[in-house]
Amino acid sequence: MEINCEQLDGDIYKINLKGRMDIPGNEEIELKFSGMTAAPRMLFIVDLTEVNFIASIGIRTLLLSTKAIHNRGGKIVILNPDSQVKKILLMAGVDMVTPIIDTLDLALAALNEEVSV
Repeated sequence: MEINCEQLDGDIYKINLKGRMDIPGNEEIELKFSGMTAAPRMLFIVDLTEVNFIASIGIRTLLLSTKAIHNRGGKIVILNPDSQVKKILLMAGVDMVTPIIDTLDLALAALNEEVSV
């Protein structure tokens, strides 16, 4: 599993994930992901475009970080998961705690409160 982070306009951070968020993949990125989503950073896009599988351990990582971000008043959105990953996220109810958005422009707008998601 690969992970990197880039700063976009303002204080928005885009975390790019690539690979399988199964047990071995999650172990590779979990500490880095937690560090990338730590305070004082507040606005995040998690790009799942290149994630081709997500297991419950991957969902757990996303939800724990989402909870921590929300608790300090921040925002996080999930960007462009493939159809199978999106189906799993929806079945797990992830969309009930953070938006799942298909395009970068809409994700940026959601974080900037220009649109309701």
